[in-house]
Amino acid sequence: MLSTLEAKLLIVDDLPENLLALDVLIRGENRLIYKATSADEALVLLLQHDFALAILDVQMPGMNGFELAELMRGTEKTKHIPIVFVSAAGREMNYAFKGYESGAVDFMHKPLDIQAVKSKVTVFVDLYQQRQAIKHQVQALEKSRQEQETLLGELRTTQDELRLAVRMRDDFMSIVSHELRTPLNGLILETQLRKLHLAKGNADAFTLDKLRAMTDRDERQLNSLIRLIEDMLDVSRIRTGKLSIRPVPCDLAALAARVLENLGAQIAAAGSQVELIAPQPVPGVWDEYRIEQVVANLLTNALRYGAKKPIEIRVHADQGVARLEVRDQGIGISADDQQRIFQQFERVNCGHSVQGLGLGLFITKQIVDAHQGQIGVSSVPGEGSCFHVRLPQTMEKNS
Repeated sequence: MLSTLEAKLLIVDDLPENLLALDVLIRGENRLIYKATSADEALVLLLQHDFALAILDVQMPGMNGFELAELMRGTEKTKHIPIVFVSAAGREMNYAFKGYESGAVDFMHKPLDIQAVKSKVTVFVDLYQQRQAIKHQVQALEKSRQEQETLLGELRTTQDELRLAVRMRDDFMSIVSHELRTPLNGLILETQLRKLHLAKGNADAFTLDKLRAMTDRDERQLNSLIRLIEDMLDVSRIRTGKLSIRPVPCDLAALAARVLENLGAQIAAAGSQVELIAPQPVPGVWDEYRIEQVVANLLTNALRYGAKKPIEIRVHADQGVARLEVRDQGIGISADDQQRIFQQFERVNCGHSVQGLGLGLFITKQIVDAHQGQIGVSSVPGEGSCFHVRLPQTMEKNS
């Protein structure tokens, strides 16, 4: 397929009839002939095109062929172009020797041998086409190599992602089995204890006060199971893009107060004092259930890591944006942990085992994002943490 590669040929002679004769002589398929009547014209063409061969007349007015050849050899773009000199001067003038010194690859005397000219031009055209073919092959190989490197990089990334997914799956299953086992074990033990009392006919084990305590324990264990299952369902909804948001007019301050009331038993068990600072209503259009979920997750997180120290929840509005801040005085979060705590199954390394699947903050962020809001954290290890949420009081309809 070399013959299909186009080759450009330059002929330079101050006599138009000589240019015409050479043009007719060397013209062929896939050859483009460029003609110049002076060295200056030739230089312009040489800088514009990539030539397979330059045929230069030696004796021209102004800059002669030898001087043009020296300029070509001193220029990066043209120094590799083969040069053939043509001269009408006799062999005794030793022009050929000077031509080779100027960088020529061949020298022809007038009158020209037609077959010799055709053969020599064909040789140089073939060499040019071979060089171009090799150049294209090298470029194709380089492109293929780069594509392979890109594919290998993508493959490595995919492998890393798969390894991470497998690790996260294993971690998730381990956490789930542990977290589910705790409330289930409690329920199983309670059931076995009651069966034992019933088998022995121990009616005193079922007094009103004891039944109330049993019911409270059962409710706590069942609520733990429900929270775990809801978290897993929410993650599934988020992954499939089906996390539903049903905005209605509501009051963020009232929502926060309701969450504190609902979590009263958990707050008491944690041994922390929780203060809600909400001097006035903060109305907005949000999904009431989901925003309660945000407040509950942040408060639960503060209770878990707050080291039984006071917790402050602040709710206010500023220029059309509702702001929720949950501040604790607990163990704090390192800079590295701050980068990952909003990811799935991530939990702060606090030196001891903590409950939960590591999904609360991930789900919280997804809910805030779905409300076109923002969530962040400010923390210093050992000095506590402050989670801050910004929610537009009116969501854009096109989102």
